[in-house]
Amino acid sequence: MEGANQSMVSEFIFQGLCTSKKLQLFLFLPFSTLYLMTVVGNLYIVLLIITDLRLHSPMYFLLANLSFIDFCLSSVTTPKLTTDLLQEKKTISFGGCMSQILCVHFFGGGEMVLLVTMAYDRYVAICKPLHYSSIMDRQKCIWLVLISWIIGLVHAISQMVLILDLPFCGPRVVDSFFCDIPLVLKLACMNTDTLGSLINADSGVLATTCFILLLISYIYILFTVLHAKGGGSKALSTCTSHIIVVVLFFGPCIFIYLWPVSIIWVDKFLAVFYTVITPLLNPTIYTLRNKDIKNAIKKTITHM
Repeated sequence: MEGANQSMVSEFIFQGLCTSKKLQLFLFLPFSTLYLMTVVGNLYIVLLIITDLRLHSPMYFLLANLSFIDFCLSSVTTPKLTTDLLQEKKTISFGGCMSQILCVHFFGGGEMVLLVTMAYDRYVAICKPLHYSSIMDRQKCIWLVLISWIIGLVHAISQMVLILDLPFCGPRVVDSFFCDIPLVLKLACMNTDTLGSLINADSGVLATTCFILLLISYIYILFTVLHAKGGGSKALSTCTSHIIVVVLFFGPCIFIYLWPVSIIWVDKFLAVFYTVITPLLNPTIYTLRNKDIKNAIKKTITHM
């Protein structure tokens, strides 16, 4: 069936962010700059954590993995989006489209679970500080990260299995800047209402479950620390950056997959937000609010 699909529809056409050529040319430089900053920022944090011995702790090991996932997630869509701003005809092969879907759900699903893991790390550090080193040892950290990647992969494959063998024989215009399942489903030569609900439920359940676990974790952390003497400022200092990242990442995802009414311009804005903006904001938020990271950066600059 896959071969038949590709013989009927060998490529898809993106509508892109907008139809105005002048606006597309205007957007080229900002999006190029944003992607360059995302790549440099996230990879710099990964290298900084690897090379600075003072950052060899579970929290920073998880942060390095988050930065790497953000780099990967942004690289799936942003380079294509940026180059297409200069193209008259924005096309992507059938295989390229399926690869985008697989990678977006792989890295996106992995990041959701990793954020839950980071919340667990903060819970142990704040609520059980005396047992932190024994609970969050090196082996457990590696396993938690591997589980994040595995769940992301299983989620992505489950999505692909449902969509890969659909018959695509008619329209091939995707009203977006990358291949996302809800939009690609509309192009199938069959009724996909039930399948669409199943796919949205798959993504929605993963996102909502992780989001609820995160809310419970951080509420418990805040209540625990606020009841300690002078714990208010410490709680805000420790958790605010994590909570901001969680809201910025999960908000658009949950809206896109669970909101019953699809508004194209809203969906495009949210898609840009979680594939372009959020991967850039994550390293910025953690860097600005973390003394250890800022000190490591100052040390690196001093030795240059």
